[in-house]
This record gives sequence, structure tokens and C-alpha cells, in this order.
Amino acid sequence: MAALLDSPFGMVFHRRNLRNRSLIVRYPEGVAMTPTQVDVAVVGSVNIDLVASVPRLPLPGETVPAHSYAQFPGGKGSNQAVAAARLGRRVALVGLTGDDAESGEVRSALRNASVDLTHLATEAGVPTGRALVVVDEDAENTIVVVGGANMRLTPAHLEAAADLLRTARVVLAQLEVPLETVTAAARASEGTFVLNPAPAAPLPAELMQDVDVLVLNETEYEVVAGHPLPDEDGELATRLAASGWRCTVVVTLGARGCLVWEGDDVVHVPAPVVPVVDTTGAGDTFTGALADALSREEPVLAAARWAVHAASRSVGALGATTAMPDRADVLAAMHGAGEPPDPSRASRRQEEAPADHR
Repeated sequence: MAALLDSPFGMVFHRRNLRNRSLIVRYPEGVAMTPTQVDVAVVGSVNIDLVASVPRLPLPGETVPAHSYAQFPGGKGSNQAVAAARLGRRVALVGLTGDDAESGEVRSALRNASVDLTHLATEAGVPTGRALVVVDEDAENTIVVVGGANMRLTPAHLEAAADLLRTARVVLAQLEVPLETVTAAARASEGTFVLNPAPAAPLPAELMQDVDVLVLNETEYEVVAGHPLPDEDGELATRLAASGWRCTVVVTLGARGCLVWEGDDVVHVPAPVVPVVDTTGAGDTFTGALADALSREEPVLAAARWAVHAASRSVGALGATTAMPDRADVLAAMHGAGEPPDPSRASRRQEEAPADHR
């Protein structure tokens, strides 16, 4: 259902329900990317990931020696932006870094990934965010996030990005920036607003009313919903129907794929079996790939299948973005699994158009 809302940027026409697809913002194919004409706008964090590889995760109070250490660009906002850009989307990132050397490192990596940084601002005297990641030999990990400049991103910073948030096909946010900023981004979006509530926190009603697609893992589901993820899909569907949420819900299950609820039954999307080195970026790859598919007007279930296969390709190397796939990688993975992807309506329009109009 669409409604006029009083946003920080004035009155905006906002589509609240993904199933009402008639209000999706569309652009003609082949339009050059500008700050106000992108497929996916990401409002989120930018970090440096400090990754230690250990034989096993330490117990409380225990010291475990690492056998290697590496440093990578990261942050859920940055990672999801890279994931969508690598799959061919026109992506812009709205965020905040410090003025330290690490800021230059992450900006360089984002530019190399073709992410538009017009609205990635700098906060003087504040460090760029950090994530302390420990990965064991079974590819399990623990992560501690130090917010740094990310926690200084306010609704006021979004004012310069008002046109971007209004016109983007998909606006994607997480919770590594202040909740009030995420809420302002949701209200400013006129396309599809996708929320990945990580790190997990209870979500206020004023935010949930503007969410079109909620993407969360099992732990995050328990925090946001207030109860553990039910074992039975039927019970989950009943719980979600009674929750009052008006959004589509996608619950990621790691190696088991994901669950999709669009208001009726819950559908399980399985994941392929693949060798695993590091799962740190799998969730962000999934969410970025989901945003990619939604911006191409794929139905949610087809988008979830695409995202599951993208995530399965991302776990083969150390580092959150190192093994993120491109479009050809995901197409090959789906073909190898005997699951041809559903073409998007945009793809079909291209195929049906005369050659001189492509």
C-alpha cells in the first residue's frame, strides 16, 4: 500500500508493500549511472576487518594462538554494496568513514568494485569502523564490531542523498549505523526497502511499517521476533501471520539455504553443498545478491534462489569480499545445480527488443 509520509526530506510517495509491484521505480536499460539513478542504494557501515585464523575458537578466558592474520575492507554496508556491484548492479553507498589511513584503504577497494562514493562522507578525528574476526578450521567465526565513524551517521547526513534514496530501485540498510538513521532511510525510500537487522536489535513499529523485505538469520530472528525460530515451517507461517508485519520475510539458514514468507506459506530454498573456507561474508553476499535480483524485478522467491547460490560461491576464500561472485559465477552455480535461473522481466525486455534498441 502506498502512502504519503512526512520524511526528513519533505513529503514523499512511498510504496510499503513489495507485492504491490506497480510502484517500483523503473529506468530504461542502458542509462549511465549517476548519483540519482542507481539500482541499489546502500545506507550502512564501512569497516576494516581484522581477521585471525585459529585452530578453534577460544573458550571464555582462554588464549588461542593464531596461525595467520589478514586485513580486509569490510562492514556490512560496504560488503553488501560490493556484492551487488560485482553482480552487475549500479550501486551507491551512503555512509561515513574516519579521516585515518584505513579510510583510504576501504575507499580504494570500493572504487575498484565500481561502487559510487558520492555520499560516503568523512568525519574528522574519528576512526573508521573496525571488525575483529576470528575464524576456526571449520569456518566458524566470531565477530566483534567497533562502530567508529559508522555510529556518527545521522539522518542529517542523508539529506544530501535525498534524491538518491528517492529514486533508487532498492534501498538496503543494516544496523551497524544508528537506528534513527535507518528509519530515516526507510521513510525516504520510494523503491523497495530491504532491511538486514544485524547486529540484531528489537525493531520499532515506525521502522517496520516501511520495510518491504526483512532479511535475517536465525539468531537475528529470535531477537527481532521475540521467540526462537520455529522448527516447523507451518508454525513459522502462523507466527509471522500473527506478527503484524506487513513485509516479506527471508530467514537465512547458512548451509541449509533460506526460508521465504510472503504472507502465505513458508517456502524452503535449499543451498548447494560446497567446500567452505570462511563464511564471514556469506550473509552479506546473500543480502547483496537479493537486492541485485529485486532491482531487476525478480519475484522474491526467484531472488532468494539467486541469493542462495551467490552466497554458496562466497565461502571459498578468507575475507568477507574476496570470493564474492560475479554474475557469470552465479549463473554457472545454478546451471551446475540443475536449476536454471528465472529471467527477470528486464532481461526479457532486452531479449525481445530489436537489436538496434539494445
